[in-house]
Amino acid sequence: MKQNQNSRRINQIAQEKLGYILLFELSDPELELVTLTSVEVSTDKSVCRAYISCEKERYERVSAALERAKGRIRSLLGRSLGWRVTPKLTFFIDTTADEAETIAHVLKNVPPTLDIPKDEEGYPLEQADGDGGKRQ
Repeated sequence: MKQNQNSRRINQIAQEKLGYILLFELSDPELELVTLTSVEVSTDKSVCRAYISCEKERYERVSAALERAKGRIRSLLGRSLGWRVTPKLTFFIDTTADEAETIAHVLKNVPPTLDIPKDEEGYPLEQADGDGGKRQ
C-alpha cells in the first residue's frame, strides 16, 4: 500500500493496538509466542493487513486460531482505535525470518567449488596438476 507520513502513523497506531490485543486480551494458547511483524492499513481505513511470525511448525495452527478469533479481535480493535470505520482484518504468516535462516544455513555450507578461480564466463581457470603439467 502507498506510504506517506500519515499512513505510516496510522499503521503504527494500528500495530500497537493490535499487538496489545494479541498479547493481553486473547487467551488462546495457539496464539502464544507469535510476533506481530507489521500492519498495513488501507487509506480509507477499511482494510487492515496484519503480518504474524511464528515457528514454521505452527503455521497452520496459528492461522486457524487467528481465523477463529478474527471477529473478537476486530471488535476489540474497533473499540480501541475509535475510528469511524473498523477495518476488516486479514492475517498473513510472515515467513521472512524462516527464509533468512535458510539463507544463513546455505551460506555456512558453501561448496568447495566456489573457491576455485573462474574466468568472467564462470569457467574454471587453468590449474597445475600434480605432474607439473597444465590441464583445463
